[in-house]
Amino acid sequence: MDSYNDRENTLLIYLIEDDEDVRRGCEQAIQLANLSVRVFTTAESALAALEDFPPAVVVSDVKLPGISGLELLDEMQKYDSDIPLILVTGHGDVSMAVQAMRDNAYDFIEKPFHSERLLDVIRRALEKRGFVLEIRRLNEQLRKSGEIPLIGHSDEIQTVRRSIATLAPTDVDLLILGETGSGKEVVAHAIHELSGRTGPFVAINCGALPETIFESEIFGHESGAFTGAINKRIGKIEHADGGTLFLDEIESMPLQLQVKLLRVLQDHCVERLGSNSCIPVNCRIVAASKVDLQHLSEQGDFRADLYYRLNVISIEVPPLRQRPGDIAPLMAYFISQAASRFNREVTTWSEQDMLKWQQHDWPGNVRELKTVAERLCLGVSDCIEPSGMVATSLVSKVEVYERGLIRDALRSTEGNVADAAALLQMPKKTLYDKLKMHGLEPKNYR
Repeated sequence: MDSYNDRENTLLIYLIEDDEDVRRGCEQAIQLANLSVRVFTTAESALAALEDFPPAVVVSDVKLPGISGLELLDEMQKYDSDIPLILVTGHGDVSMAVQAMRDNAYDFIEKPFHSERLLDVIRRALEKRGFVLEIRRLNEQLRKSGEIPLIGHSDEIQTVRRSIATLAPTDVDLLILGETGSGKEVVAHAIHELSGRTGPFVAINCGALPETIFESEIFGHESGAFTGAINKRIGKIEHADGGTLFLDEIESMPLQLQVKLLRVLQDHCVERLGSNSCIPVNCRIVAASKVDLQHLSEQGDFRADLYYRLNVISIEVPPLRQRPGDIAPLMAYFISQAASRFNREVTTWSEQDMLKWQQHDWPGNVRELKTVAERLCLGVSDCIEPSGMVATSLVSKVEVYERGLIRDALRSTEGNVADAAALLQMPKKTLYDKLKMHGLEPKNYR
């Protein structure tokens, strides 16, 4: 998925203004900001162009010959109510503009205005439109695959995507590492979807199974294998034949059964409980853990041979606190899903909300954020308390802002560190230090 900054230049802005001087000034400011703009002198001509050149954002004067900006707002609601419309008003028209915002206008600018004010509103509107388009694409992906997509623009999540794209078509077994709620199963689903395997995706949480039924559930059993085993049962491994078996919280698997799993991995066959015959299976094992398996194996709490067999290649899913830039698209997606499920209007958030969320540690990761989105959609407090430590909050805010500036500079210079340093007006050595600190790779922008 492309980031917002990568998509920015492909999003078209409509500028509707009948005053030639104002129109030229606004058009030039937008073009100098490297944004795409199409100008019109009337609302009618803009409406006629909608089908051929759909806009991402509309900036319109209120007073126009023919259809007014307010009437245009009504027409745009019919065409696509999610396209942000920014109204340009004359002095004394503020009360009218406020009413227009209640009627779903995005924002208004009062004449005279500075070009930076115009660009600031346009950029925020573009960001909102970008989220809307992304949610639509994600919903379509969800409809087609039936699974939650991997959402985010951060370098960390893009690294995960590249790993998935590279490893999914292979048959190698994988280990996914990450904290609780970080999205390990989402990654596993994505691997299966891109693997080309025609069999099912079978998921089992090793930590949720009682040890007494663990072996039967995973390996299956023959009739009469134990008291109560009246019928033969196909285990999860057999059921996943031709597909993918996802073993979540594999660290919870009993030690004596880890030996049997290792044999499945080595011999590609499974032996049901109560049987002496081995049944061939062709399933890919994708295991996940929230703890350090190497440390567990060194302590004797996890078989070292199974760990090394699984850890040929691993994918690490970053915690949400390490990718605060992904909070907005994730929140937008989950709010959209919640609004559809609960039959509610899509809720918006304030800049203060976003700052609070970016400073939160998110111990429950994406799963916790989803709960916050659902509560927000239902009109309930999000339960996220603002940071009580001003120093920590300030440092966090500065780091997020600095990282964004550096990332934008790398994008602008296509990963050229020397040019990025010149753009940021800092020594190249300092920029290299900051790249290391923020975990940014210049090669990812070339």
